[in-house]
Amino acid sequence: MSVALIRPLVVRTVAVSDPDDLLARLPDAAPYAWIRHGEGLVGWGEAARAAVPPGPGRFDWARGWLSSLFAGALIEDQVGVPGSGPVAFGSFTFDGDAQGTVLVVPRVVLARRGGRAWLTTIGDSAFDLVSPPREPGRIRYADGSLTAAQWEHRVARAVRRIKDGMLDKVVLARDLTAVAERDIDPRVLLGRLAERYPECYTFSVDGLVGATPELLVRHTGQAVESLVLAGTTARGGGPADDAARGAALHASQKDRHEHACAVASVREALAPLCSALHVPDEPELLVLPNVQHLASRVTGRLSDGASVLDVVAAMHPTAAVGGTPTGAALGVIRELEGMDRAGYAGPVGWIDSRGDGEWGIALRCAYVSGRRARLFAGCGIMAGSDPAAELAEAQAKLRVMRYALEG
Repeated sequence: MSVALIRPLVVRTVAVSDPDDLLARLPDAAPYAWIRHGEGLVGWGEAARAAVPPGPGRFDWARGWLSSLFAGALIEDQVGVPGSGPVAFGSFTFDGDAQGTVLVVPRVVLARRGGRAWLTTIGDSAFDLVSPPREPGRIRYADGSLTAAQWEHRVARAVRRIKDGMLDKVVLARDLTAVAERDIDPRVLLGRLAERYPECYTFSVDGLVGATPELLVRHTGQAVESLVLAGTTARGGGPADDAARGAALHASQKDRHEHACAVASVREALAPLCSALHVPDEPELLVLPNVQHLASRVTGRLSDGASVLDVVAAMHPTAAVGGTPTGAALGVIRELEGMDRAGYAGPVGWIDSRGDGEWGIALRCAYVSGRRARLFAGCGIMAGSDPAAELAEAQAKLRVMRYALEG
């Protein structure tokens, strides 16, 4: 465990004129971001940081650390909305026993939402010079932990486990390595992702950059919301093909069962925390530039005003990124996947001093360090899964970050 901070935090939030483009205000220094449809938060600098120790109590530790930090802060908040005052950005590893979970409170946070904009500064925060984003140049790709053929073989083994009755579903992830001519500027990736995938949550936390379509939880007061995605097909070659693919996805017994498993896991996690919970009877189609998903928006009201991190702790890992039943699926992942997911498929997002916040599942993402990036994609494996089709789905999902790198 390591902790770095300025004590006590002296925090000031004021209303500002609409910055229009939040990402354009980011300096070239470890940017933090959470953006959807041009709204959200961006931050830079570090007023406090904690490397959260792994283990079953990591969410409790994180909440305790933040509660202590924020309780001791001197806060002047002239805005008083979710995301104003001190905010921590965080990334939790998929595997609770893995190192790498981090919480960071930026020195500066700029935000806009619902026609309002505000600026939060901590201490005597100076504004860093904003230089133009730098293109990474030519990109070379290489297999990650497994080749395509090896990964297909692991999918086939997972299907046999499912048919043998060991489990109903398991999500297997694949990674890809990219090396650029020049250091990769995360702002370039963020700009491309936010423009092309406005429906997604474009994020950047401690080198993990991506655009996830999956909202794990939005927490505002006692209201909570989760967007469940499971069941995927590629976009078609035209409107007619697109519609046919969407209809086939909606009618697919395999994909509907996969989606039902994911929704059930969210219902089971939220029900003990909520005094009211609404789960749609039928999924909708979420159409993105590269794929279509089956989607269900679950809403509820918390019974005891729990922090957003309490909800995240109850929900992770969902069946959408782990499998069903959870314990058996995690065992198969460790046996077959052949890699450390790090923060991929883990919770990523932000929390303020009230316990409000938004957290997604870190999908369609990459770890960026210098000239190198490690890209991730995953697929839900069911009894009817075809290894070649699952590989094609993974490649379609990897195109998101390939586009971010290449333009």
